[in-house]
Amino acid sequence: MSRILVVEDENHIAAGLRFNLEAEDHTVVLVSNGEDALDRLLGKAEEFDAMVLDVMLPGKDGFQVARELRASANYIPLLMLTARSRPQDILQGFEAGADDYLPKPFNLSILLARIESLLRRKNWMKVRTLESPAEAGSAGEAAEVYRFDDKVFDFQQLLLRSGEQSFQLTLMESQLLRYLVSNAGRPVSRKSILQDVWDLHEDTDTRAIDNFIVRLRRYIEPEPSQPRYLLTVRGLGYQFVPDPGTK
Repeated sequence: MSRILVVEDENHIAAGLRFNLEAEDHTVVLVSNGEDALDRLLGKAEEFDAMVLDVMLPGKDGFQVARELRASANYIPLLMLTARSRPQDILQGFEAGADDYLPKPFNLSILLARIESLLRRKNWMKVRTLESPAEAGSAGEAAEVYRFDDKVFDFQQLLLRSGEQSFQLTLMESQLLRYLVSNAGRPVSRKSILQDVWDLHEDTDTRAIDNFIVRLRRYIEPEPSQPRYLLTVRGLGYQFVPDPGTK
C-alpha cells in the first residue's frame, strides 16, 4: 500500500481522486494549497510515496511548490495536473521538477497508470544500489549504468556520481541525459530533444532545454562556464563528448 499526497483546491476533483486512489488500495492525504503541501513534506518531513500536484493553486502555485521541493532535495515522485496544456506550460512543469504532467480534463485510467509508473520507479530506487566500478560492464546493467571519466550515471536510480559527490536527478533530467549519452559524439538539435525526449511536436520556446543543460553542466562539468563534455553547437543544439581528449 502506498501513501499519496494530493494537492488540489477543486473539491470535486480532490474527492474523485481520493475515491479512486483508495479503491486501488492507496492511502490518500488531501491538501488544498501549496503551503500546506510544503509544510507536510519539508516542515513535518512526512513520508509519501508519490504526489499529485495541481498547478493552479491559491497562494503558491504548483510550479513554485515543485521548485521548492527540488531545491530542498526532496525528490518525491511528482505528477503535475493542470488545465494549461500548451507545450510551454508542459516544459515549465518539467523544468520545475515534475516527473510527469497530465492536462485536465484527464482520463482516469491514464492518471492511475501514470501514478503506478511513478510508484514503480520509487520502488526500483529503494531496492537497487548503484553498482561499484568493479562491477562495470555486465550485460544486464549496460543500458542502465553509464561511465566516463570519474562519473557514473545510473539511469534507473536517477543518480549521478561525480567524483566524491552524488546528485539525485529528476526524471526529466535523467531522460535528457540518457538521450544525449545515446547520441554521444553527434550534435542533437533542440527540435529533436523536444520531439524525442518530451514528445512535443509544436513550435515551442526552447529556453527550458537550455535551462536543463545549465543544470546538467553543474553536475558533470569541472567548470560549468567552460564545458568540456556537454558542448553547445551554435545554431543547432548540443553535443555530448565523453572523451574531450579525442574529440
